[in-house]
Amino acid sequence: MEKPRLKNRPWNDWIAEYGLAHQHPVNRVCHTLGIPLVTLSLLGLPLGLLWQPLWLICGVLFTAGWLLQFIGHAFEGKPPEFFKDWRFLLVGLSWWWGKLRGKY
Repeated sequence: MEKPRLKNRPWNDWIAEYGLAHQHPVNRVCHTLGIPLVTLSLLGLPLGLLWQPLWLICGVLFTAGWLLQFIGHAFEGKPPEFFKDWRFLLVGLSWWWGKLRGKY
């Protein structure tokens, strides 16, 4: 069975590159918290059409999640990987999911 690929690169290469840019323990904690906050905020937006106060909650979660991640990169001393390639936004989510399962 062929392993998943993204832009003719094996998925493991993307994850490895992402991991190299996220070595500092503070950065890793910030991403572990920030990535789900951003994801939850985006998932909640459609419900915000039904219940408008949810827009404010989603905005706070989105802002807090990104703030955590940029703080983490300040500790890391490296810019976010998605500045090089937007697909690292997807890789980051996959890294977070793998980390929850003890994979990374």
